[in-house]
Amino acid sequence: MALQEKIDLVLVSPRDGFTIYQKLGTSLTALEPPVWAGLLATFVRQQGFSVRIIDANAEGLTAEEVTKQIDAIAPLLTAIVVYGHQPSASTQNMASASQLGRMLRESAPHLRTLLVGGHVAALPERTIREEKVDFVCSGEGPYTVLELLQALKANSDDYSKVSGLGYREGKGVRFTPPAPLVKNLDGEMPGIAWDLLPMEKYRAHNWHCFGELKRQPYATLYTTLGCPYHCTFCCIQSPFKAGEKKMGLGESVNSYRSWSPQSVMLQIDQLVREHGVRNIKIADEMFVLNRRHVMGICDLIIERGYDLNIWAYARIDTVKEDMLPKLKQAGFNWLAFGVEAASERVRDDVQKSFNEDDILTTLKKVRESGIHVIGNYIFGLPEDDHETMQKTLDLALDINCEFANFYCAMAYPGSPLYEMALKSGWSLPSAWSGYSQHSVDMLPLPTKYMPVGDVIRFRDRAFQSYFNSPRYLDMIQEKFGAKTVQHIREMTSVSLSRTHAA
Repeated sequence: MALQEKIDLVLVSPRDGFTIYQKLGTSLTALEPPVWAGLLATFVRQQGFSVRIIDANAEGLTAEEVTKQIDAIAPLLTAIVVYGHQPSASTQNMASASQLGRMLRESAPHLRTLLVGGHVAALPERTIREEKVDFVCSGEGPYTVLELLQALKANSDDYSKVSGLGYREGKGVRFTPPAPLVKNLDGEMPGIAWDLLPMEKYRAHNWHCFGELKRQPYATLYTTLGCPYHCTFCCIQSPFKAGEKKMGLGESVNSYRSWSPQSVMLQIDQLVREHGVRNIKIADEMFVLNRRHVMGICDLIIERGYDLNIWAYARIDTVKEDMLPKLKQAGFNWLAFGVEAASERVRDDVQKSFNEDDILTTLKKVRESGIHVIGNYIFGLPEDDHETMQKTLDLALDINCEFANFYCAMAYPGSPLYEMALKSGWSLPSAWSGYSQHSVDMLPLPTKYMPVGDVIRFRDRAFQSYFNSPRYLDMIQEKFGAKTVQHIREMTSVSLSRTHAA
């Protein structure tokens, strides 16, 4: 009988489920591959370590089941990965990550555990003090995980030379100097370890597949890391700040790194040829930014002749009209835009400065090119009042995008809004699940003029107003057919309970 391979590292993507999405999580939400777990796996395997990924979310595993699997594997290190599929998804996933950490401590205290991710990097000291884990990562992760594995492999209990690490020392905690950011993405972290993931489990967002509603197979990948912009409600840069400081970048400078188009294409080749993937999300916080990068990827996809259904994020002021035909030809059927608010006063206050004419002109050109639009809107930004929020809803109804996301302004750890909330003494969620936009205990921010309950109620009414609008449903019927209209009606029939909307 062959000996079982000794596993050095187990990466765990914790389960979210009902706590985060309520009934929406059963089938309406996307089920996305854990991109950062896959990237960390690739980085560590490049250095000769053996890795396994447990995607509790995709596999539907309880914390008890995950704990039993890890105990049986007995790895050198278990890393619970708390990176989200969008900025908001990191902190809300701490609810399940914390539960798993506690269970591992209780049931398998001999195992070494690490928390790594966007939320952890935003609040490293609080995390090591509160959570039942041995280590936390204060940066993006790859070098910290690698160096910690090297120390554990050498049976060393001196962690002072592991960069970007937090751990307990006596009655206090200690943090080592920051770890560097991965600079050579193509060479050191060339994509996601797809072979370690249950690829048949993942499903696309419902709107991504309007018209066909065939949501599997599905995959998500990065082509860039970071964002050069400074929207005050966003925490996307938090895992990179420590590494940026080590690089000598000023606090106001955001790093922005990219894989080459050729490296991205190797990823897409593997997804198409080995896993039959057609539906792809580009997870970059800002994909449509660097013309050479974007057009280079499009050219390679077109050269292959793949029939893909891709969506990606863009900004009103980064999409140029001459880019649109090639994006469409390459299979970019959806672009997501952060419109955020109709009032310029509200937008300017959160450093999202473009005018309504720019919004209308850009989105019109995108849709004329055959690309569908997801409009993202936020209610409850600091300068919002009932009049400005109604103006935002009216703008959304007027634009009538193929899909819209309505959010409440949330003070995500790692964002300037979080620091503002602490200084102003605003109430923050008592549980990490309260940072989810769809949880029962969601607690967004009040505005300067409105209490939080009014903001939540307005958001939930706006959702129903938009998706039950006759003009919207007529447009969906014309573009995608009766089955998609029926699907939207089923979506709007799911009601959300809200503790703080009373």
